[in-house]
Amino acid sequence: MELGLHIGEDEAVYCGPIEIPVMKIAKACGVDRRVVNATVKMVLEHPELRKVFTNIQSAGPSFRDVAKHFGFGIIVITANPKTVGIVAKATALIANARISIRQVLAEDPELYPEPKLTIITEKPVPGKLIPEFLRIPGVKGVSVY
Repeated sequence: MELGLHIGEDEAVYCGPIEIPVMKIAKACGVDRRVVNATVKMVLEHPELRKVFTNIQSAGPSFRDVAKHFGFGIIVITANPKTVGIVAKATALIANARISIRQVLAEDPELYPEPKLTIITEKPVPGKLIPEFLRIPGVKGVSVY
């Protein structure tokens, strides 16, 4: 799920339009290729899983690891994932500082034990905004790069 790999009707595994060899998946997971093949067949036989894994797609490229190379700013927020409005309040702070947002990446709390909200901005965010982010209800920590 994290990589957006999906299963085709031909029982092959894909990342976007690119077929990923079963041997490569097995090696990455530390299992035998037969485990991958059996898992693919099981998923296709299960109606609920079939709906998910034949339709899931990759979220696309992330600037998270290359943002600094482009001169972008990075804000990483850890928060209570059940708190409503964190994204809205954080992006409002950035907009009020007249900084454009390039990308917002929110990790799913079902997949990540400590989910993070990462906001990539057109330029670095001034450090004086850190206390403002920390005042947002539910926010536990903020890192600005």
